[in-house]
Amino acid sequence: MTSNETLNRVERACTRLHHDGQPVTFTAVAAITGLGRTTLYRNPTLRAVIDEHRHRTTASGTLTGITDEIATLRTAVDAIADRVRRHEEQLRRLTTRTN
Repeated sequence: MTSNETLNRVERACTRLHHDGQPVTFTAVAAITGLGRTTLYRNPTLRAVIDEHRHRTTASGTLTGITDEIATLRTAVDAIADRVRRHEEQLRRLTTRTN
């Protein structure tokens, strides 16, 4: 589960790298945020954010760039869907306990 604070740190790091004209890489984001590269790679939400920024800066407007962006967005949507399913399950368990 990704906290909003962690997600915001990663977003800010990507934006800062882009603004400074630096490539958005997992290594650079890890250095700025203090998070491990493994954490960034393994967390689907964080990975999707970084991938989105990477593809936005390198291949925006090309067919390959659009295809990559769609793949990144699918990953992000899947991560959100998993989170929603977990929350729905928690709500079902809580509702069952209270009844």
